[in-house]
Amino acid sequence: MRRQSPGSGVPVEWVATPPGGQRPPRRRSALRRYTGPPSYPSVPRWGFPQVAWRWPLALPNRTRVDPAERVQSLSATATSVLWTTAGLAGVATAAELWRYALLLRSRNEALSRSLLAFSDALVITAGMLTWVVGMLSGVAVVLWALRARACAAARAGVRPARSDAEFVAGVLVPGLNLFVPGSALAELEHTALVPEHVRDPGTRPKPSWLVRLWWSAWAASVVLGWVTFLWGFTEGVQALANGVVLHAWTNAAVVVLAVVTIRVVKYLTRLLVPVDTTAIPRLRVLGVRGAPTPPRPERSAVAPR
Repeated sequence: MRRQSPGSGVPVEWVATPPGGQRPPRRRSALRRYTGPPSYPSVPRWGFPQVAWRWPLALPNRTRVDPAERVQSLSATATSVLWTTAGLAGVATAAELWRYALLLRSRNEALSRSLLAFSDALVITAGMLTWVVGMLSGVAVVLWALRARACAAARAGVRPARSDAEFVAGVLVPGLNLFVPGSALAELEHTALVPEHVRDPGTRPKPSWLVRLWWSAWAASVVLGWVTFLWGFTEGVQALANGVVLHAWTNAAVVVLAVVTIRVVKYLTRLLVPVDTTAIPRLRVLGVRGAPTPPRPERSAVAPR
């Protein structure tokens, strides 16, 4: 930049340089070829711990996990599998009803081969998927019940009336599975309400209407399942038609049982796991009961009337 010096008229050239004088131009280093991510001979001891990105309960660790957290985690898993079971059982029920409608239609007219093949494929596929996913949901609910019994007993300071082995045997053994699961849920509900001072630990468990409804749905589904299984050994055209109706009723009972089981699992989980107030999106005061009337402040002498 050139400027004239004041009063002399001689042009003066001003040169701006960085501190420390003019620096030499930088040389561009040759680009190195990419050889892959860095590798270490052993696990680095810096940075984040291993599997820190996973859910805390996804993998076992040496630290002690709160039993309530295990109950809540298993409750979410059981609920997801039960909803899948309910959906598949609903599809299986619709497939059986459609098969029965085709049986009624076949009395007056001949049916196409492709229509019958599609109906049979739908019935078999939906039935098998319902059976497999239903078994998985049963395992998830049993695991949740075992954790819930242990958590409720620890909170109430008591010991369960049945051991874990006796409870699992009561669920699997025919005949016993009509009574043991319902009574175990009633005992679980009773134990969960003891710390809340709702039930006396020395009184006889009295199941709520939701537990009794689940007990009825469970017994009905077990009985219908055995009747449908034994009916498959009968022969005759009318026996086959009645078997289709029995399969439809059995799948419908599975739908009802899955939905009621979801309600029971959520209800008992809420009794065992305290509500996280930070997870509630909105809090509202619906009413105040038993609070004293606040005193009315004295009116200022200079306040307008």
